[in-house]
Amino acid sequence: MTAQILDGKGLANTIRQEIAVRATAFRERYSKSPKLVAVLVGDDPASQVYIRNKEIACQKAGISSEVLKLSAATTTQELLGILDRLNADPSVHGILVQLPLPDHLETRSVLDRILPAKDVDAFSPENVGLMSQGRPRFLPCTPHGVMQLLDRSGISIRGKEVVVVGRSDIVGKPLVSMCLQKSGPGGPSNANATVTCCHSQTPNLEEITRRADVLLVAIGKPNWITAQMVKPGAVVVDIGINRLEDRLVGDVDFESVCKVASAITPVPGGVGPLTIAMLLDNTLRAAEQQSER
Repeated sequence: MTAQILDGKGLANTIRQEIAVRATAFRERYSKSPKLVAVLVGDDPASQVYIRNKEIACQKAGISSEVLKLSAATTTQELLGILDRLNADPSVHGILVQLPLPDHLETRSVLDRILPAKDVDAFSPENVGLMSQGRPRFLPCTPHGVMQLLDRSGISIRGKEVVVVGRSDIVGKPLVSMCLQKSGPGGPSNANATVTCCHSQTPNLEEITRRADVLLVAIGKPNWITAQMVKPGAVVVDIGINRLEDRLVGDVDFESVCKVASAITPVPGGVGPLTIAMLLDNTLRAAEQQSER
């Protein structure tokens, strides 16, 4: 068996084109552009690359963007003051703080300070609660990208056994919640799964992952999932990204798993581009919601 390659990069381009059309309609209706402000603290090279990619994507989609670059010595109180100013600025529709923050900053306090209506990463307790109840204001970007990829690739999870490997607040937990809902971004077929969540304390991990019709992996360990851990014919979505010497790899051993899976995402070029696409979608949604008040 040779797995179908799920092209996240191509799908992200399609979604960005759809967003560009919506952004044009927004500008024509309200005589202003949706605006995203990203806050970058310190000089972490990977964060700088991510922020630059987001700037480029915003430009292509017709969304205004601004990056506030702050010194690594910025205090928590200084950062909270900046967020208060952005919260009060009606021209700013979406705010994100690039993670990870320097160790001396109180990450949870910082993320909680962002107004829920402008929290386009969907990290605030209010937005997490709304999502868990099946009435989201915004969906978290990476999990939403995964659900879009499954839906637009014609892969239904309704009635399927889905195993999520990883329990982070950013990816694992939201994915579990979204798969359990009665309806997803793509409708009922994009939800209604039977879901198991595995993590570092899960015994007999291989036994559980081999049950999965759809295996969603975000454990943060390079090439961790191997062919013997995958049910023949399963769909495997690799959400991890790890640097090994001069190359990027996922959490799934792509070369071995693609021989047993029916479909698989590559790294890079899989889920990553969709994360940024869904950030643009959330920013535009935030602008629409704030303008309709």
